[in-house]
Amino acid sequence: MDRFRLGLVLHPTRDVSPVVGTIVAWAAEHHAALTVREQDRHRVPEAVRAVPEGELASGSDMLIAIGGDGTMLGALRMAVRDPKPVLGVHLGKLGFLVEVEPPELPAALARLLTGEYTLEAHSCLACTVCGDDVVAFNDIALVRHPGQGFVSATLAVDGQQYGYYRCDAVVVCTPTGSTAYSYAAGGPLISPATRAVVVTPSAPMAGISRSVVLSPEETVRLDLRPGSGPVSVEVDGRVIRNRSTTGAVEVHYRHDAGLVVRLDPRRHQERNQLKLGLLDLPLLPEQLRELLPESLRRQLGRREEPHR
Repeated sequence: MDRFRLGLVLHPTRDVSPVVGTIVAWAAEHHAALTVREQDRHRVPEAVRAVPEGELASGSDMLIAIGGDGTMLGALRMAVRDPKPVLGVHLGKLGFLVEVEPPELPAALARLLTGEYTLEAHSCLACTVCGDDVVAFNDIALVRHPGQGFVSATLAVDGQQYGYYRCDAVVVCTPTGSTAYSYAAGGPLISPATRAVVVTPSAPMAGISRSVVLSPEETVRLDLRPGSGPVSVEVDGRVIRNRSTTGAVEVHYRHDAGLVVRLDPRRHQERNQLKLGLLDLPLLPEQLRELLPESLRRQLGRREEPHR
């Protein structure tokens, strides 16, 4: 019987050692093989084999992303050419993609072996940015530099000009990405079960001032206009092009480009609904705490006490 192969994708700065330790102990007990990117070799025990980044997904049966949504998106992008299931272990502050908390990890790993999980398919945006091909699972955004003018760009759909933007940013997102940058810019929430592309301007000054929801079969093209301020292009929050004043971004929708492991889809959906509700409350964390029952506040206080 072939060994179960797990590829580990680590948050770039957070301490992942407790979670990695749990996985290494489990892998030794169940004779599973573990790999990590070469640049993360120093962050894992010797039992984890290091491979080039391009081989991590192809050489794994499944990926485990340890971090937040950004780490999860990175794992999905790694596997976009040959989608592999990705399980997210949450180390972030507010994640919509990740499902498993560290204390739940041993039970989650056991279910991976027995196949007691479902796979949630995710779309992506296949983008051409000034001739370079990139993919985005959340969004691609054209963002202005403060104090150096505004984003000024025309919108074309399937080659037909629709108007122009003059704004702080233009965000093109998937349904999954509708809870991220687009949501912060005032865009609509799109059900993950829907296939659509949403284009949303942030702080529009002139031109198109509302979100546009398009069919996945339509091609979106944004061309910088003469006189636009310098623009950065962000893909899933990563800057891939900086201070451009000319050029174009073309976006195509690609369905079933990523696979996310879901152990309890209903519970995950309820958690996300709660997180979205909290985002709309203009309260600080300590104010939110006061809304909790006294017994739960005491329980949280004990958890936060320093270990002696």
